[in-house]
Amino acid sequence: MTAIRLSICIATLNRAAFIGGTLDSIISQANDEVEIVVVDGASTDNTEEVVCQYRERFARLNYVRLPAKGGVDRDYDRTVGYAQGEYCWLMSDDDILKPGAIEAVLEAARAGYALIVVNAEVRKADLSALTVPGLLPTLSDRVYTPAEFERFFTDTGTYLSFIGCVVIRRAIWLSREREDFFGTEFIHIGVIFQSPLPGEVLVIARPWIAIRSGNASWSSRYFEIWMFKWPNLIWSLPGFPEAAKRQVCPREPWRMRKVLLISRAKGAFSLAQYHKLLEARLAPGPERLMARTIAALPGCLVNPPVFAYFSLFRREERYGLSEFRDSPFYPTNCLRRLVRRAAAVFRPGLRST
Repeated sequence: MTAIRLSICIATLNRAAFIGGTLDSIISQANDEVEIVVVDGASTDNTEEVVCQYRERFARLNYVRLPAKGGVDRDYDRTVGYAQGEYCWLMSDDDILKPGAIEAVLEAARAGYALIVVNAEVRKADLSALTVPGLLPTLSDRVYTPAEFERFFTDTGTYLSFIGCVVIRRAIWLSREREDFFGTEFIHIGVIFQSPLPGEVLVIARPWIAIRSGNASWSSRYFEIWMFKWPNLIWSLPGFPEAAKRQVCPREPWRMRKVLLISRAKGAFSLAQYHKLLEARLAPGPERLMARTIAALPGCLVNPPVFAYFSLFRREERYGLSEFRDSPFYPTNCLRRLVRRAAAVFRPGLRST
């Protein structure tokens, strides 16, 4: 039998509506060097039924259903534990591999890199339209040596928050500390950056992955994750100077007025998040008043000027623009909501007449 070189590792929970599309995009191009490992964190929808249907099409699909929810970090670690391949591609459970993606990664794996980072494009949640042609702006592949580890961190740290771009040697993953990063939501960041990697890193410029914009399973926890979990993890990493960490993210972004305005415009910050996450952290005074005022601003009034600013002066942050469009406060979304509310108000009156 052909040795398995690449294990595509998926941790999933209640994504029956999307994981079939992901598996279709993988199986349609997989060969004898590829296996799929799916760890299901006790889904309550029909994820199990959907995944098991694909076993008939692809014999090397290993589906493991857990008896209880374990958390995304622990579940991704389990996928690597079950894997048999030389490399593990930590694939998300709703995104799509473009045709040719697996062969491109297998070719890179044959060169023996410690880590392969795959670029991604962003599409609307239904995949109908391209919104960001490539999250990494690089035009050509780039190899980082172990001596360039800090440069690799500053160049790609923000993008690497997307776990689906990570293809790592299984032996390296298993040799590193992992339990310390359970609960961070980004175990792969801890594994990769806890110390220099024992080999070169390849960043593939061509976007072989299509991300569904605004479809993350943790969207309801957006503010908590990006204001606290992400910066806390980045600033806990050893071996990097503060200047390098600052290039990836501010230490306490939730104290910054512009960050709160951006979060409000995206629909991620409200009075509920203020009371739950900020009120107790901010001393009484101007800083707390500023945060509360922003949380209370009408989102439909905040989104247009912030979106206009990014469109005119920060167009390089193209993913940010797509997040503003996905916001419930984007003008067309506000209008649709008003129309639905008006229809709900007038419908009973129309029926009575």
